[in-house]
Amino acid sequence: METALTRLAGIRHPIVQTGMGWVAGPRLVSAAANAGALGILASATMTLDQLRAAIAEVRCRTDAPFGVNLRADAADAGDRVRLIVEGGVRVASFALAPSPGLIAELKEAGVVVIPSVGARRHAEKVAAWGADAVIVQGGEGGGHTGEVATSVLLPQVVDAVRIPVVAAGGFFDGRGLVAALAYGAAGVAMGTRFLLTSDSTVPDAVKARYLAATVRDVTVTRAVDGLPHRMLRTDLVAALERSGRARSLLHAVRRAAGFRKLSGLTWRQMVQDGLALRHGKDLTWSQVLLAANTPMLLRSAMVDGRTDLGVMASGQVAGVIDDLPSCAELVERIIKEATEAQERLTALR
Repeated sequence: METALTRLAGIRHPIVQTGMGWVAGPRLVSAAANAGALGILASATMTLDQLRAAIAEVRCRTDAPFGVNLRADAADAGDRVRLIVEGGVRVASFALAPSPGLIAELKEAGVVVIPSVGARRHAEKVAAWGADAVIVQGGEGGGHTGEVATSVLLPQVVDAVRIPVVAAGGFFDGRGLVAALAYGAAGVAMGTRFLLTSDSTVPDAVKARYLAATVRDVTVTRAVDGLPHRMLRTDLVAALERSGRARSLLHAVRRAAGFRKLSGLTWRQMVQDGLALRHGKDLTWSQVLLAANTPMLLRSAMVDGRTDLGVMASGQVAGVIDDLPSCAELVERIIKEATEAQERLTALR
């Protein structure tokens, strides 16, 4: 199934496995790449040395193209870009809009630049700056998300830019892929669906929690870091939503101390990261700290298996997923379903 995305990224199928923190490591990324999709490493939760090693491991596991997701506002973004270039990585993706200079540096080195956005104006901005394509996430998507549904946001962006658009938020099967293509997208990006595969390193107990979830068990809350965050509703989320400011601040400091030790960041750097997210938003100090160490909350679940203490970012599709195929099985199934859906549409003419 050839599209503008497959030609741009050099992949066989117009499917992207998104860069999920603590989830999108070398094993999942290489499995997705070997299946013909675009696997993307999540580097925001890695040190520079860990990122260098992860890129090398993916290259040992696959000859297929893959990508790396990074934070454009990270203090060491320039160093991470150099690792991407030196490692021969095909695609650089961003959760926040990269600067025109960063885009130019990557493109000059032959790296394909694909930022993720949640609004039409953001897509127009990065397209004007030279981005090669854009991933557009509707409100159904997991993690930090917006309020506009994919079915409303996607056609707006497709009409607004002249670069390939990848649809994200609410996709998990071949019917969704065909629907996205019908809207004018060049492919789909999926996070939760790839998290729930046998190639994902997420602990079995956490996967079981996702599989047991209904659509109503997936909620959007501001209690974690002050920003709209789609995740599974857990006791931790409920407790944060009930907590007063003093209790929330104590909880945030404890979490921040753990993340500081793990990441090697200083308190000053953590506060600066939190303040960067606070820009233009009315966040309490506890939310600033939680915003800076949200990776620690995610790690508790995605690495340590603590569903009681961690945050489980999730798209709404968790409520309709009930199996754990391998990446190869998943991608093959999606393409088969998409082909059958296209044939049914042709038969209706």
